[in-house]
Amino acid sequence: MRVLLLGGGGREHALAWKINESSRLTKLYVAPGNAGTALIAENVDLKVTDFEALAAFVESKAIDMLVVGPEDPLVEGVRDYFEADGRFEKLMIVGPGKAGAILEGSKDFAKEFMMRHHIPTARYTTVTRENMEEGVRFLKELKPPYVLKADGLAAGKGVLILNELDEAVKELNLMLDGKFGKAGNQVVIEEFLKGIELSVFALTDGKTYKILGSAKDYKRVGEGDTGLNTGGMGAVSPVPFADEEFNRKVEERIVRPTIEGLQADGVDYKGFVFFGLMNVGGDPYVIEYNVRMGDPETEVVMPRLKTDILTLFEEMAHGQLEKAAFELDDRFCTTVVLVSQGYPGSYEKGKVISGLDSVEGSIVFHAGTRMDGDKVLTSGGRVMAVSSFGKTMKEALALSYQNVGKIHFDGMNFRKDIGFDL
Repeated sequence: MRVLLLGGGGREHALAWKINESSRLTKLYVAPGNAGTALIAENVDLKVTDFEALAAFVESKAIDMLVVGPEDPLVEGVRDYFEADGRFEKLMIVGPGKAGAILEGSKDFAKEFMMRHHIPTARYTTVTRENMEEGVRFLKELKPPYVLKADGLAAGKGVLILNELDEAVKELNLMLDGKFGKAGNQVVIEEFLKGIELSVFALTDGKTYKILGSAKDYKRVGEGDTGLNTGGMGAVSPVPFADEEFNRKVEERIVRPTIEGLQADGVDYKGFVFFGLMNVGGDPYVIEYNVRMGDPETEVVMPRLKTDILTLFEEMAHGQLEKAAFELDDRFCTTVVLVSQGYPGSYEKGKVISGLDSVEGSIVFHAGTRMDGDKVLTSGGRVMAVSSFGKTMKEALALSYQNVGKIHFDGMNFRKDIGFDL
């Protein structure tokens, strides 16, 4: 099978690594990829939202399967583009069309979907500049902290949690005035749910699903969950408190109603569903949907998948996921993310990374890296993730940190307390 994977971050390296294990694979291309994917696949210099160029490549290389890593091409309709072109009738695509991707593309749509299908989530209202006063009234009904979410995609920066009412009203005005561009033309105001966050991932063919397990990531740049929000500084899977009873609630109250809801709404959804959840006193609530895998959660979920991923993708594409074999490793997998100095603010690129050859017993997933001759250089804020297995979470983390200590680049930063609250 000839596969094209879209994306160039840690999530895509983890997906490429798992795809590369498949006995079904003939050739793997990654667009644009990074220094890590270059070791196991052929990187191609294509923009993930340049559908015309992607189509030309798919046709010229006789690609059998297109796996979409990031959200932007899904929300912009990459699946719809290929399905509308008669040349690609046999192309298998991992990722929903626009009708499904709006679950991530519009937070207001997602909230309406959850209300319509009785999926537990926080109370909310959606405001525009025209009904701003309704939003202020709703804020006054809530207890702090106040949650404001830009309706559209804002590169992970469109969610604000504020402790003061005056500050919340001020930020609501700024969002509606374009703080996050068009993404903030509508703003979802939510009741704050007090609990502990986690994510659950599923692969679905639109009728049935396979749950890929739970994970918890750590978004703040500093120890003890302090400092600025980032794309993620580390992750663990499975989540220790997500026991059999909690997972049963997640499946019965959230996963199954979501897949059945999509089907009832006439959405032909084939791909990953990311359930961003809050555990509130033992009950799961949905904070958000994403229509792809998370990052750095993929770096702990993919290693635990024991089943051939291309077989799963093929059964999904043909609407026969139910009959596919499926198995997860019951060990813990943890990852620690190495970031550039200054991240998530401004940072320098082009730092030489050393020590990668010394890593033993862990998997290093590249994110913001590039090759320069035989040197690996930093090219992003999140540079790489060091993932390890262990019989316990502590054992897995100890191995990750042991190998983190062997890697170096100027300004390297990482959190030393991943898993501290579990």
